[in-house]
Amino acid sequence: VIALGFQIANGKLIGPRDLFADPSYDRARKKANKLADYLRSMGPFEPHRLPLEDMEYTTMPLVMEKLKGRFEPIEEEAAATKEE
Repeated sequence: VIALGFQIANGKLIGPRDLFADPSYDRARKKANKLADYLRSMGPFEPHRLPLEDMEYTTMPLVMEKLKGRFEPIEEEAAATKEE
């Protein structure tokens, strides 16, 4: 998200100015970063991106194949799998 400010003075366009650079946005920026960190700590979830089956024409299948041996089960998921 960006906020650009422009002004017309004496027939000239002045700007852009970053409106979010103002210190009045510091508290909102800090709160947004804290919330984003909290959401990221929960791991990936959809719709953070398209489902894997809809990404067949992107590089995603190649990336997933390349990383295939590097994935490790999360302890909670591993325990749930053993119980079934």
